[in-house]
Amino acid sequence: MNNSTLAFVDLSNGTTDYDLFKTLNHRGLGDTANDLKRYGSKIYIPVDISSTLEIIDASTLTSIKRISITNEEGRARQPRRIPFHDGFAYVTCFDGTLIEIDTVSLETTRMVTLGCNPDHIAVANGKAYVSNSGGLDYPYYDATVSVVDLATMAETRRIQVGQNPGCIEASENGDIYVVSRGDYDLNDYTLMKIDTEIDTVIRTFADIHPLNFCIVGNTMYMYNYNFTAATHWVKTFDCNTDRISNDNLLSEEVRMTTPYSITVDPSSGEIFLTDANSFVLFGHLICINPDGTLRYIISEIGLNPNGVLIL
Repeated sequence: MNNSTLAFVDLSNGTTDYDLFKTLNHRGLGDTANDLKRYGSKIYIPVDISSTLEIIDASTLTSIKRISITNEEGRARQPRRIPFHDGFAYVTCFDGTLIEIDTVSLETTRMVTLGCNPDHIAVANGKAYVSNSGGLDYPYYDATVSVVDLATMAETRRIQVGQNPGCIEASENGDIYVVSRGDYDLNDYTLMKIDTEIDTVIRTFADIHPLNFCIVGNTMYMYNYNFTAATHWVKTFDCNTDRISNDNLLSEEVRMTTPYSITVDPSSGEIFLTDANSFVLFGHLICINPDGTLRYIISEIGLNPNGVLIL
């Protein structure tokens, strides 16, 4: 549908361009922009259904290159998420592959085949940890995390986790945390901890059920969304003690319907939540102070806003 947008909020004067990419590049971003990350002087946006990787200049926000992510037969690989390590970008693709791209030449260098529908990815200890969701094979989800040695670009292990693994991130102390989402209707999300020295699950948190999270330092900012009851919560978790540090982060003045992503500015501590607004209306960007009080809301910033990048 070519209806993905990149909004730009200028915090110095409070203005918002709701479709900056189109304003500057005179074309649509594609369908569906799924991640938003910066590495060096460039910003990378995997666009899932269009099966492209959009690379833009972080200073001018104009397009540098649009890479087609397809296989040898020209079929879409469906890029999902992108982290970086030692000058390379690593793109998970729903066709079962992980692609390595040189961030200088912007050419594909290596590739490895993983599990079913690789989705989220984290890098720690010289390795990539990829959640194989199997989301397109519902109800026959995958339930593994692939471990890839980035020196050799070879899969060295598949770690058994819960069904439909999703968000996966590394803490500052080098551990990996992953959420297995199971069946969304059952709200049975499970948080697990992986030791990156032995590549094994060392703890399952039976009483903590985040749907999504981000980690800054050793603090995890997490939220739950119950698709059946349409309820949510936002909490913080200490990765040093593996305990909830704030059981109710948001003040009563913060209103939202469908939390869809969470990002934290490491310099200010401000928390950015996106609200998908029931997935059918334009969603909102909500900025929260570190103490959980509301700072501001930018309403109707785009359809299903799912990523925030702080420049």
